[in-house]
Amino acid sequence: MKKVILYDTTLRDGTQAEGVSLSAHEKVRIAKQLDAFGIHYIEGGWPGSNPKDMAFFEAIRKEELNHATVAAFGSTKRANIKVEDDANIKAIVDAKVKTATIFGKSWDLHVTEVFKVSLKENLTMIYESVDYLKSKKMEVFFDAEHFFDGYKANPEYALKALSEAVRGGADAVVLCDTNGGSTPNDIWTIMETVKKEVPVQLGIHCHNDMGMAVANSVIAVDQGCTQVQGTINGFGERCGNANLVSIIPILTFKYKKQTVPKSKLKNLQKLSRFVAEVCNLPLQNSQPFVGVSAFAHKGGVHVNAMLKNKTTYEILDPALVGNHRRFLVSELSGATNILIKAKELEFDLDKNTPETRQILMKIQDLENEGYQFEAAEASLELLMKKVMGKHKSFFDLVSFRVIDEKREDNKMVSEATITLKVNGVEEHTAADGDGPVNALDGALRKALTKFYPILEQIHLIDYSVRVINGKEGTAAKVRVFVQFQDEKYAWTTVGVSENIIEASWQAIVDAIEYRLMKG
Repeated sequence: MKKVILYDTTLRDGTQAEGVSLSAHEKVRIAKQLDAFGIHYIEGGWPGSNPKDMAFFEAIRKEELNHATVAAFGSTKRANIKVEDDANIKAIVDAKVKTATIFGKSWDLHVTEVFKVSLKENLTMIYESVDYLKSKKMEVFFDAEHFFDGYKANPEYALKALSEAVRGGADAVVLCDTNGGSTPNDIWTIMETVKKEVPVQLGIHCHNDMGMAVANSVIAVDQGCTQVQGTINGFGERCGNANLVSIIPILTFKYKKQTVPKSKLKNLQKLSRFVAEVCNLPLQNSQPFVGVSAFAHKGGVHVNAMLKNKTTYEILDPALVGNHRRFLVSELSGATNILIKAKELEFDLDKNTPETRQILMKIQDLENEGYQFEAAEASLELLMKKVMGKHKSFFDLVSFRVIDEKREDNKMVSEATITLKVNGVEEHTAADGDGPVNALDGALRKALTKFYPILEQIHLIDYSVRVINGKEGTAAKVRVFVQFQDEKYAWTTVGVSENIIEASWQAIVDAIEYRLMKG
């Protein structure tokens, strides 16, 4: 079984995603999780670009990593300057890590139009940068930026760029599809030549601008690349990077490659959610392998087949990647789906239990009013517990009020006041918000946090409103979905009402009760 080296660049390329900004401390937290999962290399950042990245390298040296090697990233030296005087190269050395990854131009267009140096000078920059870092006893990976575009434009020059890195002593040459514009056929065809010309380890680094980063990475491994670069959840600039969360199980289970220990793969979903939580980015429900819908079954034909043989509609056992099978329940479901869901939740129900029929009728009644439970399983679980008499109330509402005020400076201000009873203790508080729902959510959690500190760890990652019966105009019912997330769970709840504040309140209360129920 051939080993594939996993090189994670979430802490550098991933932070270039829109809306992501990680502190040095947050980067250390992610690095420790990557190490625990079994990732081989962790690219910590670009020490020459900002003080925060240098702070990370200082902090990570104090941590004991069991599997991963930390790499510092940077560019080749600047033109017309001695390599030992180049600030970027010096910063890589000062990071005091064992591995350096430097990128250089392999597309002649970038050499002349971006660097504005001669083609010959660029080759010198590559060779001297790699050679100097090797003289410092460092392991050096050379990222050939825009390699596939460069090869298409000028194959001879693109290959010369690789040759200069090899001549300088590069331990690996990484082929980059930086614009994400290559197809699997491009990767396959070009690598037919490259693997004959390059005598060192080959790597692949793909971006996802055409949605092909995972496919391109897998094809590259099939063609001989032994290092794969990517990010957790595919986070990255523009459309993102190759998603290691998809690549790892594909290589492990479909291509029979050695990646991380299979025992570690059961933590894949946990790692995916942890990184999303720290980056404050939502996960797609449909994300392969780890998304909440990845192993969800709704259609009657599918469910019937799954009860007979799980391989009929699943590519692998979800437990292998830390996920679980879900049978969706809706107004179209029969008792079978209810019983499957009950078994999943470890509820004692069978087809003759009165609660089974009561749950089904309750779901049908509520979905007739506009509720939808297949996308809000946290609300469904609470509903089933209520029918079965297993629901626990963590607080009681006395009253709430929401005020919106538009001031003369045209600024809108929302304020929510709320009174609750928790274990007989009355709590009254208020909170401002960007809007009435945000203010209400803030006031509710402000009132409850002193009783349930775990609520400090959760945050709202998605809020959506759907008009159910548009013909009613502004008096129409609305369906509100809210999704919360913390480092352990992601869950969705639903509320329905003619009043959007009331619908939001229902969904938020369900969300908080669900998390408290989980402990």
